[in-house]
This record gives sequence, C-alpha cells and structure tokens, in this order.
Amino acid sequence: MITVIGTGTHPASGAVAVRASRPGAGSDTGSDAGAEAGLVVGAARHLEAARVPAGVRQVVLGPLAPALDVIAEYLAEERPVTVLASGDPGFFGIVRALGERFGPSALDVRPSSPSVAVAFARLGLSWDDAVVVSAHGRGLRTAVNVCRAHPKAAVLTGPGAGPAELGAELAAAGPERTLVVATALGTDEESVVRVSPGEAAARDWPAAVSVVLSLAPGAQRPGDRARTVAGPAPAPAGWALPEEEFAHRDSMVTKSEVRALVLARLGPRLGELVWDVGAGSGSVAVECARFGAAVVAVERDADGVARIRANAAAHGVDVQTVHGTAPGALAELPTPDAVFVGGGGSGLPAIVTHCARRARRTVVVTLAAVDRVPAVRSALLDAGLVPDGVLLHSSRLAPLPDGSTRLSPTNPVFILWATRP
Repeated sequence: MITVIGTGTHPASGAVAVRASRPGAGSDTGSDAGAEAGLVVGAARHLEAARVPAGVRQVVLGPLAPALDVIAEYLAEERPVTVLASGDPGFFGIVRALGERFGPSALDVRPSSPSVAVAFARLGLSWDDAVVVSAHGRGLRTAVNVCRAHPKAAVLTGPGAGPAELGAELAAAGPERTLVVATALGTDEESVVRVSPGEAAARDWPAAVSVVLSLAPGAQRPGDRARTVAGPAPAPAGWALPEEEFAHRDSMVTKSEVRALVLARLGPRLGELVWDVGAGSGSVAVECARFGAAVVAVERDADGVARIRANAAAHGVDVQTVHGTAPGALAELPTPDAVFVGGGGSGLPAIVTHCARRARRTVVVTLAAVDRVPAVRSALLDAGLVPDGVLLHSSRLAPLPDGSTRLSPTNPVFILWATRP
C-alpha cells in the first residue's frame, strides 16, 4: 500500500509523523496524518519537515521515474510506502502518476487543503468560477493566455514560471489585472501580496511561491448568481451571431454564415491565443473570446479599434486591440495558435506569409477576389501548412410585400484554411 499524505499548504504547517514498519503491521488509518512506512518519498522540504525515524529509507523527489522504480521494489516485497506531497495530491499532484503506475487500489490518499483554496480563502473570495492552470514543470504559455482571457484565474507556479515571469507577460499584453502572490501559506512566513503585473515582474520572489491569483476588477466582487458547474464559463450556447449583434461601418462585418465556418476551422479554445488581423468590427475576435481563447485584434483604422473595444465590452469579453498595419504591426505580438486574416488589399500575400510562418496550429483567410486565391494558397504552402478551402454561397430568406418569401443571395466568399502538419 502507498499512503499519499497531503502535508498542508506548506510542510511546516504541521509535521507529519512517520513510523517505521513492523512485520505484520498495517498502516495507520486513524485521524492523524501519520503513516507507517519502510520507504518515505517526497520533496526535500517535505522530508525535512517530517518526523522520519532512523532506519526508514528516504528518497528525495527529483526526476519521477527513478522514485517510482524504488516504490515498485518496496511494493513487490509488500513493504508499505509513504509519499509526502503538498495540499491535495490529487489536484495537479502525484496521485495521477502513482495511479497510472500502480493502480488506484494501491493508494491510500489523505489530502489536505489545496493552496488554491487557501489563497482564495485569504481574500474572502469564492473560487468555483476560477480557472486553475498549472505552470509547474510546464511552459507558461497556457497560463498567460488563461489569465488574459478570464477574469479570475489561479496559476500554480514553478521554476522559470513564477510571478515575475507571469507578470512580465501580462504587463506586455495589457489586460487590467491584479496579481495576488501567495507565499508559504499556513506558516509564520505566510505572505499574500497584491501587485500589478508590472510590479510582479520587477520583484524577486522566493522559490516557495505556490500560487498566483490573476483577478480582473470585477472578479473581486461577489457573484450575482449561484453556479452549477465549477470552472470557466461554459462555451456559448450559440455562435455565428447575427451581424446586428456588432457595431460596424457600412456592413463591414464578417457575415454570420462565413463566421460559422471560420470559427469551426480556427477552433478557438481555452489556453490558446488567436490573432484577428484586419479585424474591422472585431466580430471574429469577440466570438473567439467567447469560447475562452485569448485574442489580439489588429486594425489599421482608429475608429475600427474603437468599435472592436466597444463590441468586446458589449459581449463581456477581453480582446487586446492593436492599432497598426499588418504585417509590420504583427512583429512584436506573441506567437499565436490560430490566425484569422479578414482584410484584403495588395499586401495580403505578405500578411498571410507572416501569419502562416508564426501560427502554431492553423490560419484561416477570407477573400472576395478570385484572383488573390492562388497567391494566398501559395503563401500557406510555402510556410509548410496544408491548405484547403471552399467558395461559400449562401442565400437568406427574405419576406416579400405579399407575405411570401424569397431567397436573397449574399456575396460569395472564398474561405481558405491551412493547418500545420
């Protein structure tokens, strides 16, 4: 049996008592956090805080695979093992790896309070509507995009992905956020500090930081209704919204039929970044943000930028706007997962080339002019993407004066998309 003990929000918040195993003795299943073991596995800080008797072997967690091999040796000899972890070991913790290797039935998990729950408790905030993302042992990209797109997020930090790095990325992106940096929760050294992203980037933080909360202004107020499902807001019940849902100039808005296929090919999702280049009214940008993606809308006209911001606000989403002309305005933007190019003009092939070279996953382009299709398709191919496309014709039902109905055709549009193999 492997006893997995959550040591609390910080190991010093309560030392774990480990007893040396005795032949024929089972593990302690009482109310205390103690356990009987011939082997104790944990991070160095957990082992230092635990009361481990002499003669009990200790393995410091570094690379996980060697520790799992040692655990397997002890289990083969039917000798009990204790694994020490922080908080709830089943929440972004070691329970997953142990369960995959040895099976859930081999585990006796005794969780403590997760650091995320404790951090929100310190602020008096509920967290059933928070998005929790781990940057521990992972890149920071997903965490940054979640914080950009969502008003209430919690990031589990790690080396190279701490408050300073997160703050620097969010300061560059520009969303209005307050970062709450929680350190050594549950100890005499506990610190819960509110800073701006820029302030977080400029400070040195202790290695023991466990969680950073990212809060938009409204996220620090109590919610106005009870929730049924925890986590991020569910995907919208409807998309490809009518053009009337967006402020636009002279019908310069991506038609809903076209937008439906564009969204299907973009596949905007939580933790990803989407560019909307030549955004116009920002209808595609707003719809991508409604699906939970972080979005940057690039528009060359100042009045267009104002409309995008107004449309984003009207739909309750965050969209970063960039006033500039592509492709030059794209050079300093963070790498996107998906890109929509909706503008035209003679510079379109150069814009598509830049986007195709930088997109991690897919590029979608809409065109009205047939003579531009070959150049755009070549730009996608030259960047190593696999292109496809359709010419979309649609006709809408329109009433006639006598009460009958006719078909009113919309302008045909080429939709080209390409994915990275």
